[in-house]
Amino acid sequence: MKTLNQRLDLIKPKILSPEFRSGRGLGNEINFWIFDYAPEDEMAVRAHAAYLRQSIAAERDDICIVMYDLFDLMVEALEGKGYLDRVLTMEKDKGSAAVLNPIRKTLRLTLDDDIIVNRICEGLNPDTDIVFILGVGKSYPIIRSHTVPNNLHSRIDRNPVVMFFPGVYESELRLFGEITDDNYYRAFRLIER
Repeated sequence: MKTLNQRLDLIKPKILSPEFRSGRGLGNEINFWIFDYAPEDEMAVRAHAAYLRQSIAAERDDICIVMYDLFDLMVEALEGKGYLDRVLTMEKDKGSAAVLNPIRKTLRLTLDDDIIVNRICEGLNPDTDIVFILGVGKSYPIIRSHTVPNNLHSRIDRNPVVMFFPGVYESELRLFGEITDDNYYRAFRLIER
């Protein structure tokens, strides 16, 4: 079993490989990947993702890491619609459970016009961009870890997508190693444990 640092060190050569970028060798599957890790390693993983983005930008002009934090996208969308203050007041008055469905409906999660998915897809360059998705744990339970990648697969076919997942991925997503999200998922583990 590899340490977290050993696994993190293997990400850069993997994503810079021509096979990764083209998706070859995947049996015509979508080019989606999961980097799973222990939840307590969240800050180290976030820092490494930021390092990868800067490092690759400094070394290569043919590859661009585009990072999206699901929680930040959610907050931006709520602010943009003028709902954030209302949601915070509702949560204070009625509890966290009371805001889940209103936020999901506002974000149109899992619908064709899903605001989060649209934001991730907007402006992607299929020739250079690799998408990193972070903030999976922070956005739970409003955004379930399987919904964004499941909805992205019909919209992104040339860009590799890497979801950094605080939990375990073994044919199902277990957020924080405990919460089973969905047993269907067509991604590949980015770096074996």
